[in-house]
Amino acid sequence: MKALIVERQGELSLREIDLPLNLGPSDVKVAVHTVGICGSDVHYYTHGGIGSFRLNAPMVLGHEASGTVVEVGSQVENFVAGDRVCMEPGVPDLSSRASKLGRYNVDPSVVFWATPPIHGVLTPLIVHPAAFTYKLPSSVSFAEGAMVEPFAIGLQAAARARIVPGDVAAVIGCGPIGIMTAIAALVGGCSRVYVSDFSSEKLAIAGKYQGIYPVNAADGPFQSFILSETEGWGADIVFEASGSQNAFDAIFDTVRPGGAVVLVGLPVQPVTFNTHAAICKEVRIETVMRYANVFDRALSLISTGKVDLKPLISDTYGFDDAVQAFERAASARASDVKIQIRVSENAI
Repeated sequence: MKALIVERQGELSLREIDLPLNLGPSDVKVAVHTVGICGSDVHYYTHGGIGSFRLNAPMVLGHEASGTVVEVGSQVENFVAGDRVCMEPGVPDLSSRASKLGRYNVDPSVVFWATPPIHGVLTPLIVHPAAFTYKLPSSVSFAEGAMVEPFAIGLQAAARARIVPGDVAAVIGCGPIGIMTAIAALVGGCSRVYVSDFSSEKLAIAGKYQGIYPVNAADGPFQSFILSETEGWGADIVFEASGSQNAFDAIFDTVRPGGAVVLVGLPVQPVTFNTHAAICKEVRIETVMRYANVFDRALSLISTGKVDLKPLISDTYGFDDAVQAFERAASARASDVKIQIRVSENAI
């Protein structure tokens, strides 16, 4: 099959590749319709890796996906051919200690699309366990279905934050994950969410959501603004969603005493922060590694209209233009939030 492949750092190709399509008894075969471009996909293209995940061989990209079931395994009872679905891209060992603790996202043996050496899904057909596949309600488009995965990260961040109704949150970074974390914080119970970035275009998009207040970092330190808005107390929760070293320089000046800092953004390189400042405020530090047990919740919030992610889709490219789509994503246009690729033009 044809697939969008990162051959090595800085080189993409749309070419034929032999990918396994053996259907197990508990699997479904899916005709991929829409795939979103994630920041991690871009990092494999531009940097050859992200954190400890390094690209050592050509790899099919893409893990934010929706599509249509075309075949089901012999033991699958809850799906039939024709079902519209989205897929949770990480499959753990369900017998692992992490899975038994309910933390399957940190199972060391988890198999996750487009994380070396596992191929992603920017290709017409894939096989996936039915247990990690979710039906799309009629109210949810394929494009929205492909947004469930990044929104699940925001929900995981909100869950890790342990939000108390009425909390005030601050989000550093107004990229796709920053905005979705802000939305998740609101639906999770926050009364106000302030989002900081240097991109006035992205801030304007975030500011269209009631309860989200954009703050341009070019106008002054984010911590000063938050302290002003909270009468010198600080935010109950600070979400770091940029992955930038600069974000850590004053992060503990932004959070209140006894508050929480939730690390969502994954830095390309190691970062440092002021441990003394964190200890003096007894700040609770939480980390987010993808998600666990929230995918169906993310889909429910979208399908019921509680969350509208359509304004975050900046543009959609056809499969034949997938390389150009990645080049655009890598160029990081100030006005772009999420770029998607429509692998199939036919909505079965």
